Amino acid sequence: MAVVDRVVIGEAVELEVRTARLPSRALALALDLLIMLVLLLGVLLVMSVVGDDADPALAAAVSLIVTVGVFVGYPLLWETLTRGRSPGKAAMGLRVVRTDGGPIVFRHALARALAGFIVDFGLLSLFTGLIGIVVSAGSARGQRVGDLLAGTVVVRERLPRTGLESLPPPDPVLAAWARGCELSRLPDDLALAARQFLVRAPQLAGAVRASLADRLAVDVSARVAPPPPPGVPAEAYLLAVLGERRRRETDRLTAGTAWGRPPGPPRPVTPPAAPHGLGVPPASPFTPSASAGSPGRDDPAPSTGGFAPPG
Repeated sequence: MAVVDRVVIGEAVELEVRTARLPSRALALALDLLIMLVLLLGVLLVMSVVGDDADPALAAAVSLIVTVGVFVGYPLLWETLTRGRSPGKAAMGLRVVRTDGGPIVFRHALARALAGFIVDFGLLSLFTGLIGIVVSAGSARGQRVGDLLAGTVVVRERLPRTGLESLPPPDPVLAAWARGCELSRLPDDLALAARQFLVRAPQLAGAVRASLADRLAVDVSARVAPPPPPGVPAEAYLLAVLGERRRRETDRLTAGTAWGRPPGPPRPVTPPAAPHGLGVPPASPFTPSASAGSPGRDDPAPSTGGFAPPG
């Protein structure tokens, strides 16, 4: 069973992820334990044949080290190299990610592996897995002790859906222009405010909607470079900027989980020339739209009155 959970990632994009619950995680763990037991028995068998004349105390110490190495090293190695997927998790379509939706690294995998062997499934739970089961069942996100310590969560591996799915896609010309924008100075709280406005825009009165759109677009344009094409309506501008933030973050997450490679920065694209026919920017930063409609909706289309970002 899986439930939908929401996380807000570093680009102020809200993701909906399907959190893995106890049954699917238990099956993944059972597959991994089977592999680990086969690996452990194979190593111990080779040691018994090679070291038949070894001192019993030394043999016991080596066996203990091998056992710990298998049960800690196996998940540590797999989850580090594959960014959160052991063979059992891969078979069940699961992946370990950070609580902000990003890929895990060595320190996350180490904390999970040690906590799993000592607390969740090993020593403190008397190798019954009772602590891990109880903690995971009582957690809203299905997290065991290792997840809580590492700041991770196990999710169903699907392309994340974002909170902007309810919005129409931006105009293709504006989307192409936004690919060349510098968005690093746009703060998370302002991006979230703009997103929430666009979601709620159809419920607002025309004058209030236009005023809020103008105000948010002025604030956003003061932190985004280069300036927008002339005559772009406020809502269309906000939609293009937030759509580009979403695209870059989705690409970053995808790059971070593909073949175990760490995510890289988005490649800038040279912005096209200002689209012809969008109008001439007025003297004031914004001219409220004659209609508060948003592009791509059933509402009447907004006028082409645009804005010039403050200098």
